Amino acid sequence: MDYQSQFGMQVDRDVEHLKILSICWYVASGMGAFFGCVPIIHVTMGLMLILRPGGFGGGGGGGPPPAILGWMFLIMGSVLMLMMWTGAILAFITARSLPQRRRIIFCYVAAGLVCLQIPVGTVLGIFTFIVLSRPNVRASFNRV
Repeated sequence: MDYQSQFGMQVDRDVEHLKILSICWYVASGMGAFFGCVPIIHVTMGLMLILRPGGFGGGGGGGPPPAILGWMFLIMGSVLMLMMWTGAILAFITARSLPQRRRIIFCYVAAGLVCLQIPVGTVLGIFTFIVLSRPNVRASFNRV
């Protein structure tokens, strides 16, 4: 096999790996958006504790729970939901950027952040670093 055919196969493999990574990033984005909806339960519970604390007065003789408990549910649920949806948006932008060969620094940052999501995110981040570190891939990002 001569040099040209080896180089051509490498470029095709790089394109294929970028497409596969893009699909994985789309899946990660969808999962992040879906699981980002889970804290809606906490936000709703917090609002109920703030707006109608009497509805939680138990039969155990105690009064309604303190309002600070409702605020904690509301704030923590909102922050968690915002963080997860922000991660989903970052993953979506990364999924679009990889096959277009744009925003390489953004893709590196997103790969580093997704490594914090053990174990699946770590694998996705490491594979993204491996593919983006290839000289042919880096050069193709610089050309566009």
